[in-house]
Amino acid sequence: MRIDKFLWCVRFYKTRSIATDEIKKNRVSLAGQTVKSSREVKDGDLIKIRKNQIDYQIKIIQIPKSRIGPKLVPLHIEDRTEKEQYEILKLRNLNQEHYRNKGEGRPTKKDRRELDGFTAGDSNSDMENSDWDLFFSEVDDDSKED
Repeated sequence: MRIDKFLWCVRFYKTRSIATDEIKKNRVSLAGQTVKSSREVKDGDLIKIRKNQIDYQIKIIQIPKSRIGPKLVPLHIEDRTEKEQYEILKLRNLNQEHYRNKGEGRPTKKDRRELDGFTAGDSNSDMENSDWDLFFSEVDDDSKED
């Protein structure tokens, strides 16, 4: 089976064309060598994939006949990715910048709730407005006395 079709079949990429593009960008290697999308794979091959700034390593156990369901993927590949790579992914997901960069569209419902909670706790703004009103009213009273 072709490597691009295999990566699509085991649900590593959503579409076969995305898998082909990633192979063209040299993000997929087989036995330490970059490959073309037409490269045939067989049982026992070790594939290294660079996806989402993580280096995945998978070993082919069995080649599926067609695209398989997510529950059947462990029957066809063995994940040999280092634990450190998954820890990097967890840290990246916890980072707020990874969630949504500033200036990228409307706030989500979660963002709106956080903003509401932040602004609701600001009760001093009403006090400040009344202080300013008192300040200016005192100045007006002083100017009338002169």
